[in-house]
Amino acid sequence: MKKYKIGYTSGVFDLFHIGHLNILRRAKERCDYLIVGVSTDELVRDYKNKIPIIPFSERSEIVASCRYVDKVVPQTSMDKMIVWEDVKFDVMFHGDEWKHTPLYNKYIEEFAKVGVEIVFLPHTKGICSTDLTKKINESEKTDNR
Repeated sequence: MKKYKIGYTSGVFDLFHIGHLNILRRAKERCDYLIVGVSTDELVRDYKNKIPIIPFSERSEIVASCRYVDKVVPQTSMDKMIVWEDVKFDVMFHGDEWKHTPLYNKYIEEFAKVGVEIVFLPHTKGICSTDLTKKINESEKTDNR
């Protein structure tokens, strides 16, 4: 397994769960220093058309408290090249559900020009924030009957 110096990953990290922890742990195993971009509330509103349940400041604090994370930065743009210009990481980690998509194929090409690799990490099956939100909403509907 190749070891990198500075790694970067990003996410919303709303309703922090074991899948989030697994990505952070797997990323840290492959780099000396892990920087994590936490999406701002405004960015999530713009690209997901929703507001996170947990506010940005709290999500950032939760992620920063994880022992695998060396630094948290606000993610204010979905353009990963803009982040690289600011942070200068050697590798970007992302969940493998994005592997072979047109967007990430484009990033692979762009990052190769500046010597950055993208490593896709396995997605934790059976868990995601969207599913947790649905379960919470269903539970509330049942409780309100």
